[in-house]
Amino acid sequence: MPILESLIGPITSIIDKIIPDKDARERAKLELFKLEGTQELATIQARLSAIVAEANSADPWTSRARPSFLYVMYVMILWALPMGILAAFRPAAASDIAAGMNAYLNGLPEPLYALFGTGYLGYTAARQWGKAKGTDK
Repeated sequence: MPILESLIGPITSIIDKIIPDKDARERAKLELFKLEGTQELATIQARLSAIVAEANSADPWTSRARPSFLYVMYVMILWALPMGILAAFRPAAASDIAAGMNAYLNGLPEPLYALFGTGYLGYTAARQWGKAKGTDK
């Protein structure tokens, strides 16, 4: 259970930040602590340990897959800077590019976005666990 123990602290601090109502916040924390020791917790721990095993894999394609995907997402977000400059000088071209990108992104299936979210959170959890354990710097 070291994975969960290292995650409960950050999860409770996230709960503190995103749930404004004090009673709802306390109920969410209580549910989190109730989760500890249940079968669902064992399932989460098994998933996280698989993610950690993949991240520590000696195979470069396996261990670099998640960070590489995140870099692609960061580049897509940073693309907004040159698009803003282009919009200042050629608004029609920037609008056409944005419409094309929106059409493309809206065409991607919803499960792909769910996969990205899962990969992002899994990678983050694995990094947090590695740092708490002292194996990652």
